[in-house]
Amino acid sequence: METVARIRSEAPLERLLCHPKLPLIAGWDTERPAIRIWEYAIGQLREIGAVGADAAVYDAIGYNRFRRTPSAAWHPDKPQLAVADGDNAVCWTRANTFRIDGVPPTRYHRNVAFSPDGRTLWLSPVGGEEGWESSITLDLASGATAMGPRWDTGVVTYPGGGLVATLQSDQGATLVLFSRDTGPVLRPMRRALVLDGDGYEAPVFSPDGRQFAVQGNAYHNSLEVFDFPSLRRVLGLTLGQPSPGYPYPQAWLDRMHAWSRHNLAFGPLPGVLWIGTPDGALIELGIDGQQATEHETLPGSAVIALTATATGELIVAGRDGTLLVLSIGRAGPAEASPAAVTDFLTGTSEASAVDMDQLDLTDGTRTWRPGDLETVTEASESDPSWLQIQAAMNRIT
Repeated sequence: METVARIRSEAPLERLLCHPKLPLIAGWDTERPAIRIWEYAIGQLREIGAVGADAAVYDAIGYNRFRRTPSAAWHPDKPQLAVADGDNAVCWTRANTFRIDGVPPTRYHRNVAFSPDGRTLWLSPVGGEEGWESSITLDLASGATAMGPRWDTGVVTYPGGGLVATLQSDQGATLVLFSRDTGPVLRPMRRALVLDGDGYEAPVFSPDGRQFAVQGNAYHNSLEVFDFPSLRRVLGLTLGQPSPGYPYPQAWLDRMHAWSRHNLAFGPLPGVLWIGTPDGALIELGIDGQQATEHETLPGSAVIALTATATGELIVAGRDGTLLVLSIGRAGPAEASPAAVTDFLTGTSEASAVDMDQLDLTDGTRTWRPGDLETVTEASESDPSWLQIQAAMNRIT
């Protein structure tokens, strides 16, 4: 592993997002609702712009802090970054930053994404009395808008194209939904992945498309890896100590919150996941053999953000404001096969409604066909909480 660039940011960064094709990096400021933009090259990393750099510092924690944290997404081809902060949506370019016309005025847009062809902007949720179950699609050329399905957290494109993944989060269970990448509106397929609880981050695909990782859960730092297109779970673990149960000891809460929720990246070598730790190390995790190698990276500073570039370098942000570009000295990322998407789509169809009882669900181990959940009346303590709740409700009805 070689450090090819290192700088000290004006403020620590809590999340990083690389452009899917260009050498550009967006970083979320930890002190204020601002996003800073860097350009990188071998041996050089320089800040070239920002959105919200003059915003007031965060003055709250918890939900109020969450409401002020902006969402951002890179255009799939151009050097453009869309940013939504709940009040409006803007677009950063090298030349200037401008307001995106046509976005309906609302304080509820918490998530923003470009469609894979870059022609449409997706914002979610709509908000208001009836808008929490809907999203908005904005045609950037004509300004025309349309309603779409509910989604949250982010829209992730399969590396080989043809498919996108996003979440529908709920306190009881979260769905990972898959849609074709054609058309201006997301149209989820019947085949979906179900996760226990909520609080997850957007899926992270490996460059070859063979696997994706999901991190989160509101109650502990879970990490799960699934094969694609089978959706079979191949790894499940907890970062840090497992939950001791409610009431949570303060020492455990402090340690849980020390782990970043944006500390995962797949490297160029197939089957290898990188994890940043509160102790300033990167863990190189071989998924198939579950072999872990620790690399001391930021001595004395926690890793609070980690991502990978389109060419396979790792970008690391430390709590002390350090920003690194690391080369792991291996071949560039393998290309994802479009055949995997074809295999996935062959076995499913568009969902008429996103309802757990009407989907082909899997948790990576078991499957439930439409109607199966209506007959479940028994569940053990080892089953996910959403299944225990479903069984209890069926028993009383």
